[in-house]
Amino acid sequence: MPLSLTEEQEMLSRSAAEFLADRASIAQFRVWRERTHEQAFDPELWREIVGMGWPGIAIRESQGGAGLGFEGLGIVLEQLGRHLSVTPMNSTVLCAATAIQLFGRAAEQAALLPQIIEGSLTFSLAWDERPHFDPFCVATAARSTAGGWLLNGCKRSIADVSSVDRFLMVCRITGEASDREGLGVFIVPRHTARLRIEVTPMVDGRNCGEIVLDGVELGVEALLGGAAAPAATLEWFADIINAGLAAELLGISEEAFARTLRYLKDRSQFGKLIGSYQALQHRAANWFVELQLARSLVQEALLALDADPASSLAAQGPALASMAKAKASQVAELATNEAIQMHGGIGMTDAHDIGLYIKRARTLEQAFGDQSYHLDRLARLGDY
Repeated sequence: MPLSLTEEQEMLSRSAAEFLADRASIAQFRVWRERTHEQAFDPELWREIVGMGWPGIAIRESQGGAGLGFEGLGIVLEQLGRHLSVTPMNSTVLCAATAIQLFGRAAEQAALLPQIIEGSLTFSLAWDERPHFDPFCVATAARSTAGGWLLNGCKRSIADVSSVDRFLMVCRITGEASDREGLGVFIVPRHTARLRIEVTPMVDGRNCGEIVLDGVELGVEALLGGAAAPAATLEWFADIINAGLAAELLGISEEAFARTLRYLKDRSQFGKLIGSYQALQHRAANWFVELQLARSLVQEALLALDADPASSLAAQGPALASMAKAKASQVAELATNEAIQMHGGIGMTDAHDIGLYIKRARTLEQAFGDQSYHLDRLARLGDY
């Protein structure tokens, strides 16, 4: 597949880069990080992003969105990675808007998606319960009652937990904790009675935390789609999330490379530019090749997720999503390690920007399955 973007995609990439450099750069991230740990994102910045049309980028035009698909969303997520921008794009757009389109009925989509597009409603996905991602190992129980549902359990690693309006909660309706079937997606308002939120700042400066549900009562309408979610659709949902995270990891890796390349060309040691040393040139060349491999896989995965469900490309979507996440994680680890080492001592300090990339990369690498998880899944998909 060619690595070049279309003219429309190039325009989207440029406009995203220019906006984020001006309004959500690393400098703004540093200010935000020091200002608060209780607020997950800047509401004013989010209003400006809404004005750019990004919340609707992967929502179909018939539903009021831009209809640019996951390819378009991936371009924006890549730029968010390059600038380390703090926004609810992952939680509200990549996760929630996708879930509503996959699992919601027509009336639910008509009610919720326009609110996401106009920025009046933000979400976060509450799926994980274990230290490592396991999509079907869900013990949080949703029991049917005369008036609706009763939820009990604990969710962890929930992004933007302190500031979103609602949570999409993956709960077990039937079966045992590891059964593939029997899971449903519930919409839970953040101020629901008997719901407790515990905020934990992450190493990357982002807002995260746990939710404890102790007899949370919800109406019958809380179950998105009105029925349990098919296991295959839940897996497809996770594939879309992982492809989006891979795009952000790619942006982190690309920016770490660009900053390090500039440093190699500018920094002198023992009377010579350090970029003139052949050992560093070889390492940078290998790094560049790995970036191109990662970009190819990420673009192919996003293309497959946008493809006609009946096409052969769409059939490869699950494998390509796991390939993209595994490769993007591997390359992000390489990129951030090399960037810090080539910068020397200053790369280890918080005062220098390059060290911030490794912190964001490590949290994204672990989210929704690390390298080992996706390589194992890829082997299973290939009947190994």
